[in-house]
Amino acid sequence: MAVERAVAELGVLIYPGAQMAAVHGLTDLFGVANRIAAEHQTAQLPLLRVSHWQVEDAQAPARCYASHPGADRALVAVLIPPSIGGFTEGQSPAGLIRWLRQQHAQGATLGGVCVGSILLAESGLLDGRSATTHWTSAKSFAERYPAIKLLADTPIVDDGDLITTAGLMAWSELGLRMVDRLLGPSIAASTARFLVIEHSDSASQCGSNFAPILSHGDASILKVQHWLQSTGATDVSLNAMAERAGLEERTFLRRFRAATGLKPTEYCQHLRVGKAREMLEFTNGTIDHIAWTVGYADASAFRATFKKITGLAPSDYRTRFGVTPPRQ
Repeated sequence: MAVERAVAELGVLIYPGAQMAAVHGLTDLFGVANRIAAEHQTAQLPLLRVSHWQVEDAQAPARCYASHPGADRALVAVLIPPSIGGFTEGQSPAGLIRWLRQQHAQGATLGGVCVGSILLAESGLLDGRSATTHWTSAKSFAERYPAIKLLADTPIVDDGDLITTAGLMAWSELGLRMVDRLLGPSIAASTARFLVIEHSDSASQCGSNFAPILSHGDASILKVQHWLQSTGATDVSLNAMAERAGLEERTFLRRFRAATGLKPTEYCQHLRVGKAREMLEFTNGTIDHIAWTVGYADASAFRATFKKITGLAPSDYRTRFGVTPPRQ
């Protein structure tokens, strides 16, 4: 008897010049992940359904076609593939930018590959946030979008609700990151192994990177989540979060936990540790400096929280997964 599974709708954007190999590659990657997940025969794992979207004119975006026509669920994520031709003004019509902002406001995670990162920058959603892009675009990107903290040497910047990647072929890592979030690290690793593509094993060994639940439908709580992502959850208080949501503190606590599955303090801890994991993997800053950067004045408290969430001390995590030699 077939197990009835929930559906997670993933949108892949098609724009003028989009690399169709990435569009179809992402679709196939999610198909492989679905097949591996189905072998577990459990209703706890959602079915990943892919729909392809494009802009027909400058006024309004429309779906071009979908793997399962007629799907009317809200999108869990929108993935923007790269373009071999590079970025031009014509790739960011007002209708597309408006649609991306609307999907984000409704709780979709947005992921951009290479030129896709530039489209996210054009939307303004990356202002005040960290991002990466292809090395050939780094100089112009930094000049054009000074409000964005460009991490040009980082292959992927996972900032929870916004993910950017640097390479033309990084669509596979973006796809695996979404599989990791929705189906778990073991299925992501199995998908990578089946497709014979590289995938960081930090998630499978230390738990998935922090993936906040954004598609819960509570607009007040989502507003706070977007704010926490943009500030890094540094120097925040329960009162400030409740004020941002426009709710009384007790009501905010109840609704936040119902929407996200975590208490606000736990949520902030996971968000900070997620950012610290990225810094430990891709930068050579000292652990004390990283602790301070992600919002911990007490480095020992940071070390304890990091180990509680990942199972490893920060130094051990860097030794195992870091790609940059530590600062002496």
